[in-house]
Amino acid sequence: MNKINAIILATLVSAGTAGAQTGDKSVSLKEITDGMFRQKTAVGEMRSLPDGEHYTAMNADRNMIVKYSYRTGKAVDTLFNATTARECEFTKFDGYTISSTGHHILVWRETEPIYRRSYKAAVYDYDVRRNYIKPITDSKEKVMIPTFSPDGRMCAFVKDNNIWIRKFDFDTEVQVTKDGALNKILNGTTDWVYEEEFAVTNLMAWSPDSECLAYVRTDETEVPEYSMQVYGDGLYPSYYNFKYPKAGQKNSTVSVKAYSVQTRDTKHLDVPMDGDGYIPRITFTRNASQLAVMTLNRHQNIFNIYYVNPKSGVSRLILREENECYVDSEWLSSIHFLSNGFTYVSEQDGYAHIYLYSPTGVLQKQITQGNWDVTRLIGYDEATKNTYYESAEESPLRRAVYKIDAKGVKTRLTPEEGTNSAAFSANYAYFVNRYSNANTPMKITVNETKSRKVLRTLQDNAELRERLAQYRFGKKEFFTLTTKSGFELNAWMVKPANFDESKKYPVMMTQYSGPNSQQVLDSYSFDWEQYLAANGIIVVCVDGRGTGARGEAFRKCTYLRMGEKESQDQVEAAQALGQYPYVDAGRMAIWGWSFGGYNTLMALSVGHGTFKVGIAVAPPTDWKYYDTVYTERYMRTPQENFDGYAATSPLKKVKNLEGKLLLIHGTADDNVHFMQSMEYAEALVQAGKQFDMHVYKDRNHGISGGNTRYHLYTKMSNYLFENL
Repeated sequence: MNKINAIILATLVSAGTAGAQTGDKSVSLKEITDGMFRQKTAVGEMRSLPDGEHYTAMNADRNMIVKYSYRTGKAVDTLFNATTARECEFTKFDGYTISSTGHHILVWRETEPIYRRSYKAAVYDYDVRRNYIKPITDSKEKVMIPTFSPDGRMCAFVKDNNIWIRKFDFDTEVQVTKDGALNKILNGTTDWVYEEEFAVTNLMAWSPDSECLAYVRTDETEVPEYSMQVYGDGLYPSYYNFKYPKAGQKNSTVSVKAYSVQTRDTKHLDVPMDGDGYIPRITFTRNASQLAVMTLNRHQNIFNIYYVNPKSGVSRLILREENECYVDSEWLSSIHFLSNGFTYVSEQDGYAHIYLYSPTGVLQKQITQGNWDVTRLIGYDEATKNTYYESAEESPLRRAVYKIDAKGVKTRLTPEEGTNSAAFSANYAYFVNRYSNANTPMKITVNETKSRKVLRTLQDNAELRERLAQYRFGKKEFFTLTTKSGFELNAWMVKPANFDESKKYPVMMTQYSGPNSQQVLDSYSFDWEQYLAANGIIVVCVDGRGTGARGEAFRKCTYLRMGEKESQDQVEAAQALGQYPYVDAGRMAIWGWSFGGYNTLMALSVGHGTFKVGIAVAPPTDWKYYDTVYTERYMRTPQENFDGYAATSPLKKVKNLEGKLLLIHGTADDNVHFMQSMEYAEALVQAGKQFDMHVYKDRNHGISGGNTRYHLYTKMSNYLFENL
């Protein structure tokens, strides 16, 4: 066996962050789960108005929408006040959206979550000129995805899976579709798997002239149904049934329709695509005769943009991209249609970069280039031809915001090293930046783009900084290590505050490890790792192969064998750490949640005793049980990739599991079903493997609510203390 080399390099954060905070208090678990060390990341949602010089935000009491100046921060107008609006029957609301003209504002309350992103709510139309408010629908029922027309004179929304349109000029509503039905037909909204994996809940699009409403019709009739038991508080449990397509099973079928506001006719649009393909996004270009329909085949390695005429139904292919592995659908939201073409982020040169195309799909130029990844396309200013983006060009661990002009001259807008994320005004004259580094809580500032000056600080987390100064804890240190297989991996370590190099410490490895994820980032966090370190356990996090911001080859090398290299890297990283003089190689643990829980099970089964303890929370236990879009993107179907599924299945590796295992799951997990842990538990029993298991009644994938989080982390902490 080759010797495992582990080389600690210089820390990637400033030298001053190494060592320990010198306060006198010890960190308690209850303080952590209660959020005592959680940074404030919000200053109230700031939405730019079209002029770019002003923004709107809800006040702290959530009963007003106020207009502010970007430059001064002073309030200049109140756009809505629930206490003074005529016929207003409420005093607080949850959210709002403003029409293009500003003559109508939609406000909603009594928000009722459905899944991760979707919700329905009681929505009201506020007529600004009349200072009058009323429910958006005559039935006063809760609705979904209210969407203004570009001229601000109408609003489309979904009620009971059907689309309706409210016409403000006539104070009437029109029903667009009538075939919507629970667990069968959806109009405008998306099914579970689209919402979860494409991050989309609204598939409606108004034409620029407001004469046409295009929408996607989803037929999930033949999608297998999952039945989730809900125990509740009664004598007998109930069941929640929803359509959930597992890998290799039937997906929803989707089609595109166009509704004419004037004639009230609906036309089927002929979009070339496979019967089991996807339409993750539709949007109109600046041209009312061009509906951009974006499609992916089921393998998600062929991406097409079609321009479809909503009147004739004729489609024209504008852009086609094929990838040996998959096209990352997360970039679809970065496609912006301009008067002279559109932007697109692609990995065609091996890294994620920004490209500019003509209106007909001809490549005009590559805007960014280099051996680094763009991590977010923020926007393109047509007036100046400046592009604004966020990237990892300084380091995969860091994020900075840049402007690049038409000549390719680049300007860094965020000078501080760490993690920066910016939101620009509509005219790009100002931006709100959120900055933190590993040991510095978030600072939120308003900045002038041209001068890069900070105009004012909205949040500096001063109270949290003062609180942290009172505690004694080990600061996060960044380093790299090289595994036996020869891969240099980024990592961080938190040591006990009273760390003594002459002693041997147990190590707990925390990881997520999922595709394109990152846990090793130079951004603030203060979590469970600090409590464990305060109790004598070194905590280490390593980003293995498959994780983000290191180029396409590193990101996609796990294709068709998802979990094999990821678990190997955690095992070899632990073995490398075991050679450190202050690490007890016989007392190492690994834990993770969701994909991290899956990787924990894999590492325990392929690690040959490297880990003494493992904790897996809400883990997938065989990819055949997980949803189509996510699983098949990285693995294709079980029917096509039998060997890959077998090689990456914890269920099939149970007999090789070594170490103490704590398995945890919530019974109402709609994402990674409780069934997965039950199948794994049964496999452990039949293999004669002893294990520990804890179940949380009626808790979803996040396992939270009431005292739950404190109980969960107490359970996991005690398990480590008792077994390490």
